[in-house]
Amino acid sequence: MTTTTTAAPSTPRTTPLTRLTALGRAELTLLVRNRTAIFVALLMPAAMIMAMKSTFEKIDLKSTGLTVAGAALIGGIGTVLVQAVYMNMVAAYVARREELVLKRLRTGEVTDGEILAGTALPAGALALAQSAVIIVAGTAFFGLDAPDRPELLVAGLLLGVMLLTALAAVTSVITRTVQTAQLTTLPLFLVSMMGSGLFVPLEIFPDGLARVCELLPLTGVMTLIRAGWLGTSDGTDLLGAALTGLVWTAAAVFAVQRWFRWDPRR
Repeated sequence: MTTTTTAAPSTPRTTPLTRLTALGRAELTLLVRNRTAIFVALLMPAAMIMAMKSTFEKIDLKSTGLTVAGAALIGGIGTVLVQAVYMNMVAAYVARREELVLKRLRTGEVTDGEILAGTALPAGALALAQSAVIIVAGTAFFGLDAPDRPELLVAGLLLGVMLLTALAAVTSVITRTVQTAQLTTLPLFLVSMMGSGLFVPLEIFPDGLARVCELLPLTGVMTLIRAGWLGTSDGTDLLGAALTGLVWTAAAVFAVQRWFRWDPRR
């Protein structure tokens, strides 16, 4: 008498794309449920644009080559990147770490990089969508021209998302709770607002101070975005801006690989 055995069904192998999609979908669900994060991400940039517009109307922008609307909307895009990506992701990484989500994810086949990238996908997509809305609104209602060099604009936005995601992961190392994330993210927010061209164009600063500000993390990103939309930078400025952004991104990624905390800080 012969017996037949039924082979156990094989578990389908996943790919990096499917793993990232699953992580991004789960994080999107959590983001939608967080009304505070949605409020900050959607409404604060609009409020900041109005505040910037009011400020720029009192500043002589002739030497910068910018209009009031152009300066305000470029600053608005920078604000979107900082708030929707950096500030939101610091809180997200800390929350997932303290809830043991990150630790559990590491027990599966998903890699560390996929965990961090997948967690950041919804915030990055939200920032890009909001930036697109600002660009369309600027062209349709504020008298600005269509992007002068779209490839530079897209490159600046993508570089900004990657850089701020990596910086968010680094900042989460020194952030104990979601509540303290409001404090640990404040230094980069303030430095970027004042020194990276979001709230004050660098051309207004003395030359020495402007050169120092050009080395700040977000300045290179903002230079690329501004040149891509308004076309106000030359080739040398753009090369330096790209290198600055890439160097900061590489340094942040190295810091994440070296010091990122996967276990709760208890």
